[in-house]
Amino acid sequence: MSDTLDTLENITYEELQEGDSATYVKTLTEDELVLFAAVSGDVNPVHLDSEFAAESAFRERIAHGMWSGSLISAALATVMPGPGTIYLEQSLSFKRPVKLDDTLTVHLKVLAKERKNRVTLACDVRNQNDEQVVTGEAKVIAPTQKMSFSKPRLPKITIER
Repeated sequence: MSDTLDTLENITYEELQEGDSATYVKTLTEDELVLFAAVSGDVNPVHLDSEFAAESAFRERIAHGMWSGSLISAALATVMPGPGTIYLEQSLSFKRPVKLDDTLTVHLKVLAKERKNRVTLACDVRNQNDEQVVTGEAKVIAPTQKMSFSKPRLPKITIER
């Protein structure tokens, strides 16, 4: 999935096969870090205050762990299975910090197809150095009808400092 694609198309439960895989890529920008803090309400200074973060174990500001988790959600919703997917469950294990300007790649892999259109997927998130930052499993209800949508245009958001 690329931010430049104009169409989102799903993969139905019937089309999915164990072993199928997909990826989703996103880079953490300063604006996205601040927006995530504003939307989530998580204003921990390790994310927003350079001086505080310099004294932390990480020595610099880091992303919210759930920012990485939200990329898994985006991958499930837009790539595999895609539009119409219902997110049921997620386990996450945070392996290393995500820093400003890191580019993360979410790797999804179908582990099992279950009753009632349920699918279990392995989730592996790696940075630009191929270092694992998050691992886990997701359970979803995969769509049963084929769908294709124009990618919505989101509003431009300006951050005032």
